[in-house]
Amino acid sequence: MMLLATETLTVLDQLKLWDKDLFFKVNGEWISSFGDFIFPILRYPKTWIPLYAGLFLFMAFKFKWKCWPWVFMALLCILVSDQFSSQILKGHFARLRPCQDFPQSVRLLVDRCPGNASFPSSHAVNHFAIGIYFMLSLKPYFKKWTWLFPIWATSICYAQVYVGVHYPIDVLSGSIIGILIGCVIYFIFKKFFLLKMV
Repeated sequence: MMLLATETLTVLDQLKLWDKDLFFKVNGEWISSFGDFIFPILRYPKTWIPLYAGLFLFMAFKFKWKCWPWVFMALLCILVSDQFSSQILKGHFARLRPCQDFPQSVRLLVDRCPGNASFPSSHAVNHFAIGIYFMLSLKPYFKKWTWLFPIWATSICYAQVYVGVHYPIDVLSGSIIGILIGCVIYFIFKKFFLLKMV
């Protein structure tokens, strides 16, 4: 049993080393003036809230009162993903952010290093949850363009690493959790509300 515990610890330590190595490549080597400009902008609510609000307005214009179940499930998706990542998982794992771990070595491209825990990335959980819900629920209307939603979420995840506030594993794990939440919310929507929008 001691051997198994040692092997498990060694694997976890190796993952942490790979995680930190990839972080410093994204944050310190794979950089450009364009990246320094665009990635801090991508992660701010002032950038993405108008996009989501515009989508809600489009749905209200297209479906009138029939869109309200879709809007309700979208808000539920955001609530579940945010509370699960911020209030449950972050408190349980309590992992330091890279800008807390290595304050002298990280290129911090935002105004401050957030004080809460790093794992998982709430940005990743939230944007992938709502992105997958949008992709699945709007596919009949937007067709192949719905792939823009997970692409958008991926760009925000990459931005979190690039600006120095998350490790790659934080955003990868957050993405997986968000995808699962988005799928569950979509299947609830599909079961109870989908036909009412047609």
